[in-house]
Amino acid sequence: MRARPSVLVRRAAARLLPLTLTVGCMPAGPYAEDPVITNHVEDWRDEVIYQLITDRFADGDPSNNWGETADLSNLNNYMGGDWRGIIDRVDYLTGLGVTTVWISPVVANVEVDAGIAGYHGYWTQDFERANPHMGDLATLRELVDVLHENNVKVVVDIVVNHVGQAFYYDINQNGQADIQTWYSTDGSDTLDMVTEWDPAFDPRRIQSFTSLGEAGEAPLGWVWMPEINRTPPEPLIFQDPLAYHRMGRVTDWSDREQVKLADFPGGLKDIATENPNVRAALIDIFSDWITKTNIDGYRIDTVKHVEDHFWQEFCPAIRDHAAALGKDNFLLMGEVFDGDDALVGSYTQPDMLDGAVDFAAKYQVFEDVFKRGQATTKVEALHQARQGNWGQEPQPGGVGVAPKDLPLGFLDNHDVARFLWDQEGEDDALRAALVYLLLRDGLPVLYYGTEQGFAGGNDPANREPLWPSGYDQDHPLYAHIAAILEARAAHDALRRGDLVFRWTTEHTGDEPDAGLLAVERATADDRALIVINTHPSQTSRSEDGDKALLTGFAPGTTLRNALPEAQARSWTVAADGSVQVELAPREAVVLVAR
Repeated sequence: MRARPSVLVRRAAARLLPLTLTVGCMPAGPYAEDPVITNHVEDWRDEVIYQLITDRFADGDPSNNWGETADLSNLNNYMGGDWRGIIDRVDYLTGLGVTTVWISPVVANVEVDAGIAGYHGYWTQDFERANPHMGDLATLRELVDVLHENNVKVVVDIVVNHVGQAFYYDINQNGQADIQTWYSTDGSDTLDMVTEWDPAFDPRRIQSFTSLGEAGEAPLGWVWMPEINRTPPEPLIFQDPLAYHRMGRVTDWSDREQVKLADFPGGLKDIATENPNVRAALIDIFSDWITKTNIDGYRIDTVKHVEDHFWQEFCPAIRDHAAALGKDNFLLMGEVFDGDDALVGSYTQPDMLDGAVDFAAKYQVFEDVFKRGQATTKVEALHQARQGNWGQEPQPGGVGVAPKDLPLGFLDNHDVARFLWDQEGEDDALRAALVYLLLRDGLPVLYYGTEQGFAGGNDPANREPLWPSGYDQDHPLYAHIAAILEARAAHDALRRGDLVFRWTTEHTGDEPDAGLLAVERATADDRALIVINTHPSQTSRSEDGDKALLTGFAPGTTLRNALPEAQARSWTVAADGSVQVELAPREAVVLVAR
């Protein structure tokens, strides 16, 4: 560990960091000033989000590539993607039909830790400075402006729960970071090991310890390695020990209080968001990013790791700031990484999030039903649970849609293995799942690379660079998604319509209706019936005793499939309002009036 210079020396040296680490905060040219704030969203239910990791999407500016690698086999390094690359690939996004881009965090990060680079953006080092690997502030402003000109909105990923590994706990008080081992003090022969970078949770805060016993709270050892941007966090309030809980890493994920107070494993230091000075600083920081970029929303990381009352102050304050600028419908969506729908919904209560990333649907619907062929009754059961678990009314000053109607569904993301990971090259389950993802209620999220058939496993294998695909707009999955989104754009019912379940079944074997799922979406002037056979191998039909697939269409209405088909078909609504549908394994149709 390097000796730590005095505070004055550190501050002076910080102004002399290598050019490659400072160029990112020097805007110039037509985007040198704060932008005019503009509105671009009428109703977030009309939108389709495309999530990308900036470093992995496209490399448009080689001049900001230092430390990047052309070795695509090592996904823990920077690869070179940047904001200029997104600007250069706008046509790829609009051709797919997405209307909003969710980009990874934009702030300066710890460069590297334990051989892994901070390319993903979740290791904040400076909350107020743009990540120079991605470009400068002017380029970020240009990105937002160009996307807006192409009717694409911008959501930025942010982190308020932690910073990167900027300090260690000096447990033995020797002024350097150590890994210590000793025999357990309980008299057994168990060998204990403690790393001062990432010690286990202690509710008293991490304590000093020597051969003579405990010696009080461990002091913090701040890292000073400017050559890899691993220096005390900025602004200065985040160099105060009182800005952190200082309790070490989570060891019991079932302990809700520990999950909120402890460091994230890997040494990500947990911020004391209940500290009023810290809370005010975070509100100011993320208000200012709206002012200086004209972005349209935030996706908030690690929501369940932050104490609840923080959100009840942070969210209204951010909304108020955006509204004062003239920015209406600023979106606040959050990641509650948990399959418990009630827990996810608890963060959408009054004055909290507008919507949440729908992990319950990821596991219970897209994995269990569409991938593994479980009963389609699970889809309806989860939908009904959400109606009670999630916020019932639009947030005050929010986006005008109740959180229960704004789940952010997804199949793939940067924290879970891709849907195709264990599908052995078969994409029929994915194709069926995409129909439901993109046409159910809420705000769908596509993860970059899904449209190119990417099949990476867990992090970092699910964070592949996109450019080896050649940005192939003729790829069958790209075309499939584009066709679904064309239908979605053409029908109000598929974006804003109320959703009613018309057919679900417990059957998963060889019963006539095994795997069948039908939902109808309708507005006052538009209606669509989405029917999907989730069964992996059997043709299924709407037949189960006297049960009929009832619809809201008028008797005699001729229906057509709004999705492309090799052979045109039509369906006629019977006198009782029902329709008979038979579908091949994992086939889907979207029936609308001809």
